[in-house]
This record gives sequence, C-alpha cells and structure tokens, in this order.
Amino acid sequence: MKTINKSILFILFFLFYSFTVFAQKSKIDSLKIELQIHKEKDSIRVELLIDLAIKHINTNYETTTAYLNESETLARVIDYKMGIARSIYFKGLALVFKSDYQDGDQYYKQAIELFEGLNATKKLIFAYSNMGVFYARNRDYRNAIVYYKKALDYKDQVGDNNAIKELYFIGRAYYKIGDFKNALIYYKKALHNSEQLNDTKQIESCLTCIGDLYSHQGNYPLALDYLNKSLDLAKKHQHIESVSDALVSLGNVYIRLQNYDKAIEYHQKALIESNKVNDRNLATISHNLGESYKYKKDNAKALEFFRVALEKFKERKNRPDEAETLNKIGEIYLEQKNQETAYKYFENAKNINIAIENRRGLSGSYLGLAKVYFNQKKYSLALSNTLDSKKIAEELELIDVQKDAEQLLSKVYTSTSQYKKALISHQQFKILNDSLFNKENIEKITQIEYEYKYKQALDSASIRELKLTKTVQATSQDLEKSQRNYLWAIIGFLLVSIILGSTIFYQKFKTIKVKNQTIATEQKLLRSQMTPHFIFNSLSVLQGMILNKEDKKSVSYLSKFSRLMRITLENSRDKLVLLSQELLAVENYLELQNLENASYKYSISVDDAVNSDVFQIPPMLIQPFVENAIEHAFTEKIHPKTIDIKLNYSNKNLICTIADNGIGISARKENKNGHKTSLATTITSERLQILSKDLKIEGSVTIEDRAKYNAQGTLVTLVIPHKIVEVS
Repeated sequence: MKTINKSILFILFFLFYSFTVFAQKSKIDSLKIELQIHKEKDSIRVELLIDLAIKHINTNYETTTAYLNESETLARVIDYKMGIARSIYFKGLALVFKSDYQDGDQYYKQAIELFEGLNATKKLIFAYSNMGVFYARNRDYRNAIVYYKKALDYKDQVGDNNAIKELYFIGRAYYKIGDFKNALIYYKKALHNSEQLNDTKQIESCLTCIGDLYSHQGNYPLALDYLNKSLDLAKKHQHIESVSDALVSLGNVYIRLQNYDKAIEYHQKALIESNKVNDRNLATISHNLGESYKYKKDNAKALEFFRVALEKFKERKNRPDEAETLNKIGEIYLEQKNQETAYKYFENAKNINIAIENRRGLSGSYLGLAKVYFNQKKYSLALSNTLDSKKIAEELELIDVQKDAEQLLSKVYTSTSQYKKALISHQQFKILNDSLFNKENIEKITQIEYEYKYKQALDSASIRELKLTKTVQATSQDLEKSQRNYLWAIIGFLLVSIILGSTIFYQKFKTIKVKNQTIATEQKLLRSQMTPHFIFNSLSVLQGMILNKEDKKSVSYLSKFSRLMRITLENSRDKLVLLSQELLAVENYLELQNLENASYKYSISVDDAVNSDVFQIPPMLIQPFVENAIEHAFTEKIHPKTIDIKLNYSNKNLICTIADNGIGISARKENKNGHKTSLATTITSERLQILSKDLKIEGSVTIEDRAKYNAQGTLVTLVIPHKIVEVS
C-alpha cells in the first residue's frame, strides 16, 4: 500500500513539475515573440528585456545578465532612469543567487541610489529589505539591521501596515549579536503586527523566538508559557515546521532545567515532525540530543550526535550553531581530561564567535577556555577568560553562564589563596543558582506544565463526550421511529398554522426587504464610488505641487478636486440626477487623473438623439467602470492609454459604452486567477436589478474583451434605466 501511495505521489509531482516547466517556457516564448515584434527602441522594449531576464534569474545566470546588459544599455540611450535602476537591481539579484549571497551588494547599492533619486518608494522597500537579507545571510547582522530599518521607515511613509518581516528579522539580527533587550522589543512588535493581520504562522514564529530568548536568560516560566502557546497554535493549524520549532525549544528549556529525559522526549517528538517535511531542524535536533546525552554522561552517544550536527551546520554555513557545537564537543573532551583537544575546539569556537560578533556563544567559549587553563593550573589565563565570560553574560543577562563563571572564579581564587574573593564568588554562585532553581520558579513551571496537560486532558474529554453524544443520538433515533406517526400529525398542524400566519405578513416583509436591499446597495455604492487610494494619491499630488510652489497648478487641481468631491456627495444623496451632471462628474474625475502627467487620452461623446439636460439617470453608474479601467486595464507597456465613453439612445434604451485599449478582461481574469469579481460589476448589477423594477425600465451591464472585435482592451456596455423630464 505504501509503495502504491509513493508511486501516486511521484506521478502527481511529475505532472505538476511538467506543467510548471511548460507554463514557464510558454511565458518565456510569449515574451520573446513580443520582443521580436516590438522593434522600437523605447521603454517598452527595456521592460520586455527585464521581464525575460527575470524569467531566467534562478536558472541561467549568463542569459539573465545578457538580457540585463542589453536593457541597461538601451535604457541609458533613451534616458529611461527607471529602466537603468531596475536593470542594475536585477543584476545584483542574479549575482546574489549565483554566488549564494557572497556577491551582488554593489549592484544593490547602485540601484538603491537610483531608486532614491526617482523617489520610487515601493521599489526602495523591496531593495532595502533584500539588502538586509543579504547581510544577514553573510552574518553581518549590524548592517542587516540598518537596511531592515530603512525598509521599515519607507513602509511607515507609505502607510504599509504589514511590517512583520522587517520587525521579525531585526529582532533575529539583534538576537544573533546577543543584544537580547532590543531583540525582545522587535520580536514583540512583530508579534503584535502578526496578531493585527491574523498571520498565524508568523504568530507561532514570534512566540517561539520570544520563548527561546527568555530561556537563554533563565526565565523558564515565561519561556514555557510562550513556547506552549506556540505549540498549541501550530498544532491547531497543522503547521508541521512550527510544531517542530516549538518542540525543539521546549526541549532546550528542559536541558537547562536539567530534566534530560524530558528534553530527549521533546527532541524525539521534534525529530518525528521534522522527518515529515525534511526541514532545517534536523541539524539543531542532532545538536540538542547530543547535549542531552552529554549531561546524562553518555559521552559516546553525545559525540555521535554532535558530529552529525557539526557537519550539517558546516554544509549550511551556519556559523553561530557551528561554534555552539564546537563548544559542546570541547566540554566533552574537558570532562574526559583531554585538555589539548578541548582547547582546540574552544579556541576554534571563540574565533568563529569573534568573527561573527556572536557574544552569547563567545561567553561560552571564554568559559570553556578558562576551564582548560584552570585544569592546566594556568590560573592567570583562567582568571582573565572567566572574567571575560562573566562580563558578557552579565550584559546579556545569561544567568546560567554567570552562575558557572562565579563557580569557576571561586575555584581560581581559592587556588591562588585569594580566599575573601573566593568566598564572595561562591556566595554569588549560590544566589544565582537559587534564582534559577528557587521554589517560586519551580512552582511556576509546575503550574504551567499542569495547565498545559490539563488543557490536553480537556481536549481528550471533549472528544470522548462527542463520541458519547453521537451514541446517544443514534439510540434516540431508534426511539423516535416508534413515535414518528404522532409527531408527523403535530408537525403538520403546526406547519399549516405557520404558513397561514406567514402569508398575512409576507407582502409587508417583502416591501421592507426591498427597501433594505436598496439601502444596502446604495451604501455599497457610496463606499465604492471613490477609492481611498485615489483620494490619497490626489492629496499627495496636491501636496507635491504646494511644496514645489506650483501655485496656479495647485489652485486649479484643488478646485477640480473639491468640485468632484462636492458633485459626488450631492449625487449620492439623490436617487436620480441629470445625465449632464453625471457626465460632468466623470469628466472632472478623468481630468484629475490626468492633471499631473497626462497619462490618459479620453473622450466623452453624446449622440444627437440624447439631450443630457432632460435625461435623468441613477448616479455613479459610469464612474466606477472608468475607475476600474484606470486601476486595472493598463500596464506600463501600453502607450497611449485611451478611454472612450459614448452615449446613444436606441429603441427607448439609453446605452453607455466605456472602451479602453488595455490588456483586456481575459488577461485581467487570468492575472487574478479567476477568483475575484469586479466590485463595480457586482454593485452595479445589484443596483440595476432594483432600479429596473423601480423605474419599470430594463437595465443591464455586460463586459466583453474587445479581442472578439479584433481590437485591444475591454468594452463595458451599460443599458441605463432612466426618466425623461419635460422642459418647461
């Protein structure tokens, strides 16, 4: 059976992979054909070359750079600055992928400088964030923090409230350099942002990281609290990697609590989860199992796990964990009285930790070296290394390391006849040891464990109760069969009574329902008629004009904007408005969209048979479709961008057509994967159904791809319910 399942999975994977490759090749071929057709040396050709480069960026470095060199050269010739910046940026990204994050930052920096000159905020966010990733992958966490924070600043400027990635990675970078105070601040900010956006997977990651941090600081009750919350959430949403992360971290807490059997139990559970997805935790779990067996005095098994972990960390170039594993192997050789080998491992770990500024790991390396020197009776070196370890541990609030350092200091001072200092250090050791394992802490830990187990027991009890309920229901059903004839008679009588009573109120209910539906639709119309995005952009443009001291232009812009707002609000209050007033609002809207850079060519034509001063129509039927065309129909490649609005009167139907030369409705549906329906279409269809009944004139909306008429773009046809008023 397992063999059959594996065969089926393999076939499905093969089919999926084949389809993906075919789709990718199809897109590349389509872009190549478009490039061959478009011979003109302009920005469209630059963008086509960049798009082709992006399609090869993960697979063929030479082809990617060839396209990007051509796009950059052409962009410089036509002075297309955005094209130059994007070409350089993707050169950096291609080199990053090729060199596994060793090179490429020089291109990133050039691109960032150009993006800043162009005030391309969204592209700057992406570029700065990628620079942060670059430096983090190279263990340069301080520079990573700088660039992540710049990305964060730009997100604040544009009001982008999704800053989870930047906040989380800033916290992680601070954690890696041992700045636990700032790490906790940013982890908690990331957690808050994740909760606001209901990003459960990121909530789990933040909870686990905060739990890890408290664990390193020796605050085990808080660590267990956060980690159990993360584990519960990950299990609920079946996020296997997050389950594995939380189990690993819980195992680490129990290592520090010296409950090694429980630590092994958690890590073995984590190993089972990791094997389901073959995730990154395999190396970490091997390391932690090695640590558990080391403390259980099974050094042979511990070394076996540590060596597996060390090789995996080296393969993945994970230097912080490589250094940590070297420290642990050094401790085993220290216990075996093999001072020279222990020294080599501690020294190697120390050098790595200094190179990557991993202060937490460095405190452990100094302590290990101090123990070697103490055993070799080199008390001066033992003292200096212990004091270095203690200093870092105090700054990072690593209570367990401080405790071990004070214990070693007591021994060093005793061996050098400094008995007063030895006593002070021993007393400090006792205080720190008690702070880790005092009665209050143990009680808190026991309470958290009890609550967690009690919750699991309640879950199990709920499942049993559900099963019992189903059994009772099945028994009840058998009993009901014998009484069914009597019940049917009673139910029939009640149903007849209900139907008779309902008939009396049906017409009244229907009237109220229609009124409510009309109100709801009109409210949707009011919300949809002018997007916050358009208003924000308009105000931003106005602000820019004022700052640039373009007085006449800004006054004109403000006048048109305020007029449009007034017309929109006035129209939204009336059930019917003059066609001339509605067209004035549409024209005003298009003028505003065009005032800054004349992006669109538009026309509004009214047939001679239509007198716009006598036709009354429902407000805001035309504008949402115009806005929809502006927002979604066009790409940067389309030039010129045109929108044509025509009105005619035929067979007692007032017909409005809105035509654009954009990508077409078919392409827009494909880009949205067919899962989204236009808000304008939905609301207008609902309104037309109600208005048609109210005005007793049929109304409808149809949207077609102009490809069927051998043209480019989308055609919207509105049959508008109307009234004709008599002119006095």
